[in-house]
Amino acid sequence: MWNKPQLMTAVADLLLAAATAALLVAAVLWFTRLPHFRLTQVAIAHELVEVKRADVERALAGLVRGNFFSVNVEALRLSLEKLPWVRHAEVRRRWPSSLEVRIEEHRPAARWGEGGGQLVNSYGEVFPAALSVPQPLPVLHGPLAVAPELLAWYHEAAELLRPLGRAPQSLNMSPRLALQLKLDDGMVVELGRQQARLPIRDRLRRFVDHYPSVLTAAKARPSVVDMRYPNGFALRVPPAQATESKGKQ
Repeated sequence: MWNKPQLMTAVADLLLAAATAALLVAAVLWFTRLPHFRLTQVAIAHELVEVKRADVERALAGLVRGNFFSVNVEALRLSLEKLPWVRHAEVRRRWPSSLEVRIEEHRPAARWGEGGGQLVNSYGEVFPAALSVPQPLPVLHGPLAVAPELLAWYHEAAELLRPLGRAPQSLNMSPRLALQLKLDDGMVVELGRQQARLPIRDRLRRFVDHYPSVLTAAKARPSVVDMRYPNGFALRVPPAQATESKGKQ
């Protein structure tokens, strides 16, 4: 090798480049560990509704380690997203010594199931949480995978029923995917399964069209209206009301 000047020059250049890179890395590490970059503040960028600041502080406790450059912002984000009301979190560095936290909270749209303890957000996602202030939310129930679909059906039913002055109180989908709607006046509407020749939307519209005549024509207020028939519907009257109605004839 000693009699090959070009090779010696290349090796020398390589060693010089390696030494320069090592010095640069050492300088960066020394610079980032200076006390001037110690973290002094964690700021929440906006007001929170359900998420409490104390919960945020507990989620971050023990994870705000190192300085501005070395703190693990991804670990902080993941810890925040474990809080019940947090749908999404962002943690950003703010020069020179602080962190900024942004939290997207779940917006409750309905209760999930009959047991309580779970809510449905505005995206149709089910999450475990309890309301700090009671709200008159509808109840959705069914296979977990259909939660977004149930929420969409609820919104459509609410829109169709609005001219009648009625509102959906609960929406239930059976394991066989049959839909049952309960109104705020207690009436239950059996809508059945989605079918190409008889869509649920059409059955619900037909119920809305006939709702005033049902109340007028029925001798007793029906407890259940079955809309699963292609060309009509069936009424079920509570036994006590049926007996009373017969006695008045």
